[in-house]
Amino acid sequence: MPARDKTEGQPVTDYRHLFSKLDAGIGSRARIGIIALPDDQTIEHELRMICDLAEVACFVSRLPCAAAITPDSLQAMQNEIARAAGLILPGLSVDVMAYGCTSGSLFIGPASIHGLIHTAHPRTICTTPIEAATAALAALEAHSIALITPYTDEINQHLRNHLRQNQFEVPVMGSWHEPVDAKVGRISPASIRNAVLDLGQSNRVDAVFISCTNLRALTLLGELEHKLGKPVISSNAALGWHCLRLAGINDPLPQYGNLFSRLIS
Repeated sequence: MPARDKTEGQPVTDYRHLFSKLDAGIGSRARIGIIALPDDQTIEHELRMICDLAEVACFVSRLPCAAAITPDSLQAMQNEIARAAGLILPGLSVDVMAYGCTSGSLFIGPASIHGLIHTAHPRTICTTPIEAATAALAALEAHSIALITPYTDEINQHLRNHLRQNQFEVPVMGSWHEPVDAKVGRISPASIRNAVLDLGQSNRVDAVFISCTNLRALTLLGELEHKLGKPVISSNAALGWHCLRLAGINDPLPQYGNLFSRLIS
């Protein structure tokens, strides 16, 4: 029975036990968690574009990081990953969770990152941009890569060595050498387009990898592939594709390049 009260002389009917039925909530096909850097302007925007599918949802947490991206600042982030993961739907299951920093995943290491995420979400599938990129290049049957980054030399050489250890040659590479992440997100799409067309035209490469989740490249990929006649991937495209495929979502998204027609190989 409803309780009755009076407010300013008028009777109030207060139904305190309304009937409710629980459903699966938002993201009933897949819930994807992203741990992002504080100054990354791009990853959340582009991952939500990729995850704009029926009953697929993207949830984002951020962790602190120094303004300048260096090997030391990248490694220091590992102290915050578990806390950031725990802020993403702590009372619900998350199908896939990604730590959203390409160079950070390179220096901390995927295995360590997975372990830190699992302290908060022990049954969640984990990935990182560096794992996603190597899986994407393998799915595209790429062998020789033009690498484009915003990083400094030490990070660039570490990334090049990692790709080579995973059987991808890197005969062509270029960088803006911008250590400040807040500025990386402001590198114009036109600058990215020009760099990809310049480096990607080399007959020594069969694919292009634009590394860094803060570079605004997602909407350029289809156009660039058409002009170059070879696959072009970005960190966010690879990460979004990998998250969806790991969650069992195989919807094609041709507007974001040839990668989204492929399964994990």
